[in-house]
Amino acid sequence: MSSESSLNEDEAREQLLDLAADFYDQFAEGDVPRMRIPTRTKSNIEYDEDESVWVYGDRHSTRSAKTVSGAQKLLKATYTIDFLAQQLDQDRSSTLRELYYLSESWDLDEAQFNTQDESNNLIEDLEIVSEVKREDFHMRPEESGAKVMGPLLLREQTRRGDREIHCQEDVGQGGYQIPNNPDTIEFLENDAEFVLCVETGGMRDRLVENGFDDDFDCIVVHLGGQPARATRRLTKRLHDELDLPVVVFTDGDPWSYRIYGSVAFGSIKSAHLSEYLATPEAEFVGIRPEDIVEYDLPTDPLSDSDVNALESELEDPRFQTDFWEEQIELQLEIEKKSEQQALASHGLDFVTDTYLPERLDEMGVA
Repeated sequence: MSSESSLNEDEAREQLLDLAADFYDQFAEGDVPRMRIPTRTKSNIEYDEDESVWVYGDRHSTRSAKTVSGAQKLLKATYTIDFLAQQLDQDRSSTLRELYYLSESWDLDEAQFNTQDESNNLIEDLEIVSEVKREDFHMRPEESGAKVMGPLLLREQTRRGDREIHCQEDVGQGGYQIPNNPDTIEFLENDAEFVLCVETGGMRDRLVENGFDDDFDCIVVHLGGQPARATRRLTKRLHDELDLPVVVFTDGDPWSYRIYGSVAFGSIKSAHLSEYLATPEAEFVGIRPEDIVEYDLPTDPLSDSDVNALESELEDPRFQTDFWEEQIELQLEIEKKSEQQALASHGLDFVTDTYLPERLDEMGVA
């Protein structure tokens, strides 16, 4: 899928309807209707060494009306396409959760979804096969709550018209909330030197309260844990279009390293969108296992699941670099993990006065 900006409503609607028309044409020609999609399993995910992102492999599966199960899946796809086309006609939007409940109003029981996972997976199927991102057919996730604070002036499209927002001067301490579809944002001006993606809300608030975004001309992006697609898309646009370095600041545990991995390399679940969402140039600031030792940070012991995750990461192509192998092996040796806020053991200003400035200088970012 291309990393170009979003399709307009007419283009998105046409590509969805073309998919439904293909079912009809197959039936009219005497063929059993079918839909061919990449096999969405871990075994069919490949790491593209050239692009440094996850992509789907060559294996495909076919949803065919030859079986009752396959016929029901195509029926549900057809009903969903019809709903999405109407939604685009009316310039409306809905959430993934609403789609699940809304299907209960469809006239055929067989077209209704049994679980939200089923409707979520169908939306992903339609994205892949139609090459239309769900944002382009106005499907929204539940609120992610991710925010931005920094020296950036942008223009945002809203239902009440366009508005200009400065992500420091026109927002409160909470910052600017990232919209579901960041491709509706136009960047107007910025005085930023880099983008800092922060895992936790507590650390994001500490940086803003200490004026880190002002002092270092930094755009602080709150990831909110495992980052939503909109957060990753905005981060990629800030890097690609404004030529800003991106650095990621998380807790010091294997699950947080995977948060960094999803920003930099994409995730298995959204492998069909890696070109659109991943920022392979993103670098990892910390918390690093070496920080736990160097700064004598408060820690928790590694659990069995932590150890298993770290060992798995040693086999993960995203983490097979000298840096990551050294850090992960050190963490397995010391058997400890630590949180971002553990830096407060050296004072509330330590992270903004000492830790980040020294680390960013060392990385050549600030």
